[in-house]
Amino acid sequence: MRAIRYHQVGGPEVLRLEEVPEPVAGPGEVRIRVHAAGVNFADTERRRGLYDAAVPLPRILGSEAAGVVESVGPGVDTAWLGRRVVALATRSYAELTTAPEKELLVLPERVSFEEGAGLLVQGLTAWHLIHTMGRLSVGQSVLIHAAAGGVGLMAVQLAKAVGAKVLGTVSTREKARLARELGADEVILYEEGDVAERVRTLTEGRGVDLVLDSVGANTWQSSLDSLAVFGHLVSYGSASGAPPPVELESLYEKSLKVSAYWLRTYHPPELQRHAREALRAELAEGRLQVRTGLVVDLAEAAEAHRQLEGRGTVGKVVLRMP
Repeated sequence: MRAIRYHQVGGPEVLRLEEVPEPVAGPGEVRIRVHAAGVNFADTERRRGLYDAAVPLPRILGSEAAGVVESVGPGVDTAWLGRRVVALATRSYAELTTAPEKELLVLPERVSFEEGAGLLVQGLTAWHLIHTMGRLSVGQSVLIHAAAGGVGLMAVQLAKAVGAKVLGTVSTREKARLARELGADEVILYEEGDVAERVRTLTEGRGVDLVLDSVGANTWQSSLDSLAVFGHLVSYGSASGAPPPVELESLYEKSLKVSAYWLRTYHPPELQRHAREALRAELAEGRLQVRTGLVVDLAEAAEAHRQLEGRGTVGKVVLRMP
């Protein structure tokens, strides 16, 4: 089969399209004929050696796939054969991949493989940011940085569904338009003045109850300054570099809370099943949209990485199998 591998860490140019052996479904697993694979910012960090650096090379990238179950391993219900699914699946930048049966989610017929490839990593991240970590409720307010990105757009929709006031930050007017289209009440452009000051203006001086920050160094202080009394800042990435250490003394005045979220943390199985089914139901009923931005063929994985790192994309970046 064909797959994207890298033999050394570095820039996008290290990604190679190669012929590799086909995977075999082990006990409790299925083999998926991949139609589309999601591209995430974490993939670029792995490629650069900043994340999961201990994994031996060469390595096939990828962590989510949408496709059709082609075969099942020992102990797996054969009813899965031929079903359209989406799954958290390592090594998904490939024509075939394997995934545990417990990670499978049936893909609604009305949802394309490209859309499905953007559901789980970013959708689950957004769901847990809003519900598990942020515990956002009706009448509260949230500031979502990078609101036109894959996680950002999901978080905007989920926060709006809760009944919260949604503020977002973006880098361009086109991204602002998209964030508003999917539910953001107000969108702030990074380059047009002080973000925290704008947040206070939009909240009549109160600030927001929750800030979701995947940017890191460049937004950290404005995130803290945007919080209301008893506000909560959740960090889930550091695209612009690691944020500075938290000064505990600076949190006392407004009794602020700072935390972090990572999808790869162990989640109780019941919680994760509930989150997956909630996302699938929202998608099937049309209440949640996966907006694909850049969709390119598998062979163009390096270009997908370049555009993602250059902040030239909106929504989900997807590799399709031609």
